[in-house]
Amino acid sequence: MFKKEINTIAILLLISMMGCNLKPEVNELGLVPLPKSISLSDHKTTITDQWDIQHNGGHDDLETLSSEISTALATNYNLSLSGGSSRSIFLNVESGLAKEGYEITISDDEINISGSTPNGVFYGIQTLYQLLDSGEASDSGIDLNHLTITDEPRFKWRGMHLDVGRHFFDVSFVKKYIDYLALHKMNVFHWHLTEDQGWRVEIDAYPKLTEISAFRDESLIGHYRDKPRQWDGKKYGGYYSKEDMAEVVAYAQSKYITVVPEIEMPGHTRAVLAAYPELSCTGGPHTVAKLWGVHKEVFCAGKEETFQFLETVLTEVAEIFPGPYIHIGGDECPKDRWKEHDLDQQRIQAEGLKDEHELQSYFIKRIEGVLDRLGKNLIGWDEILEGGLAPDAIVQSWRGMDGGIAAANAGHEVIMSPTSHAYFDYYQSEDKENEPLAIGGFLSLEKVYEFDPVPPGIDPEKEHFILGGQGNVWTEYISTPEKVEYMAIPRMSAMAEVLWSREQDRDYESFTSRMDWQYKRFDRMKVSYRKPN
Repeated sequence: MFKKEINTIAILLLISMMGCNLKPEVNELGLVPLPKSISLSDHKTTITDQWDIQHNGGHDDLETLSSEISTALATNYNLSLSGGSSRSIFLNVESGLAKEGYEITISDDEINISGSTPNGVFYGIQTLYQLLDSGEASDSGIDLNHLTITDEPRFKWRGMHLDVGRHFFDVSFVKKYIDYLALHKMNVFHWHLTEDQGWRVEIDAYPKLTEISAFRDESLIGHYRDKPRQWDGKKYGGYYSKEDMAEVVAYAQSKYITVVPEIEMPGHTRAVLAAYPELSCTGGPHTVAKLWGVHKEVFCAGKEETFQFLETVLTEVAEIFPGPYIHIGGDECPKDRWKEHDLDQQRIQAEGLKDEHELQSYFIKRIEGVLDRLGKNLIGWDEILEGGLAPDAIVQSWRGMDGGIAAANAGHEVIMSPTSHAYFDYYQSEDKENEPLAIGGFLSLEKVYEFDPVPPGIDPEKEHFILGGQGNVWTEYISTPEKVEYMAIPRMSAMAEVLWSREQDRDYESFTSRMDWQYKRFDRMKVSYRKPN
């Protein structure tokens, strides 16, 4: 049997040293993100209706995964498996493979997908679907090459974010968004649930959060910079009930995705203060913000009532979201009110703090104590470095990578999502007049693909503190599901490959070639994506 052994590390070496042109054969498989290694044969097998699905009983999830494969094959590939032959798709949970890794082998009479955990098997199944997409379809079935794929992710944190505070998206779309993450083997959904412009979480102890804080009087028409500003005059808002959020969490769990809720503090809190003005420095009255940007009204750090409120809220949030993380924001908190307010100044003196930056650090450290008691890890944007970092805080670096570098070098875990490579609310073309209105900036698909979450400047012995990275979708100028899709996809595909595939294996020309198949998948899913020019 003539067999070509292809390891994605060696493709470029083979081309340059031997004059071979093996890379197109890998590209033709249409796999995104690129696997770690592929051994490809000229021999083929045909998967037909007579195949069946079996598993080794290594985990309870394998029965569910088998059922999901059966449904997907019937729905997307016209293969209603009925058995009747000795050929099978076989799922295995077994030791010996890397965490989150998987192996697929395709031979004459078996497709074997193995993982050390069920999520590894799940990722292998996503790769099988991609192979079926690029396989040769006929009246009898789909021809697939004999092959072996061994794969594992580069990073443990492979995330996408969605802001539902500025604009609200219903549960059906949130679940669809999670489908897009699953397609890309991503494993974190960062759900930005609260903002100056809207609070989206039902909290039993504070009903006014959904009665008042979830709705603003009207929304901005056009861009923040437009003068004079115009408004639509329409009350806007919405929130998720606890049942809604439980539904989203369960759906994400079925895709092996952790939901990370973000509850903003101490800034970006005007929506809360509209309902509970006593938690502010001035006492109000306040309104839910209708203008984007940074607002001076923040939680009062000098009042014990603030911390009592937040502990109650976070306790309920922790019950809704079983994952190990709660994001508390911590970004863009103006210190104006703290500088002016007696109670905040008294707190600074009583705690021996130097200034308002250290007061914010005090605030974050107290909240970390609450989350510790709740069994949760605190994540905050890189502003939480200012004034001193909470002992076990995870830093999400967005203002470039310097904050992440500093945090990692100090021994803190880091998620990299800098504006330079990870802000998917930026324009996708320099020809902005022919693009939908966006916040500004320019972030091309290629620029996303150039991202490396481990930048120069980190002590090599501290690189393991980089958990991974994340693409962010802020929605000041994104009001519909279709526009979320347009802004996020296909940049999500580039981010997925950055976070999954090894840096030395990545090649933009190869990526764009394989994306031809990915666009066909988006078409099947009816995604309103932007195809690069």
